[in-house]
Amino acid sequence: MNIEDVEVVRKETVWQGFFRIDRYWLRHRLHEGGWTDIVMREVFERGHAAAVLPYDPERDTVVLMEQFRIGALAAGMDPWLAEIVAGMIEDGESAEQVARREAQEEIGCTVTDLIKVCDYLSTPGGASEMVTLFLGRVDSSLACGVHGNRDEFEDILVYTLPFDEAYARLQAGAIRNSVTIIALQWLALNREAVRARWR
Repeated sequence: MNIEDVEVVRKETVWQGFFRIDRYWLRHRLHEGGWTDIVMREVFERGHAAAVLPYDPERDTVVLMEQFRIGALAAGMDPWLAEIVAGMIEDGESAEQVARREAQEEIGCTVTDLIKVCDYLSTPGGASEMVTLFLGRVDSSLACGVHGNRDEFEDILVYTLPFDEAYARLQAGAIRNSVTIIALQWLALNREAVRARWR
């Protein structure tokens, strides 16, 4: 089935703050035939994002960062997470432009090459956010210190790790956000090809 098999009966915005929540009344076709009754669903609207795993093929290192995340705190977890560079795509921007801009802002590095990894829905059961994920070539010797936009209360600790150490942390369960997990797993599968391409 596809989007043609859904009928939106009504939609309204029920919250508009920093983010937005829309409420839908809809029905959709059933796999065994017929239609559902009208059901109500709420969707968290935060826009779409671009993310980039900064990778230095010469040194075989990745650049990660750590910052406070309210969602992790609300889930009862350590709220300082190891992450990769990411940012929201604004009107008129491409995902590639956001990846490059955010790498400069968040880790102080210029991305010289990008490889698109994938587009994926981060939480499709309740949010519309689509993430466009890249691998970005950087000089990791320039990545260190604390960065971020102070006006947005960003306090981002930047550090580099040999890829093998970063991947060992992932395997040990120390990396807990989906975009970073996906990016490191992709690089584990494609690392030799990437290093050959970026020689």
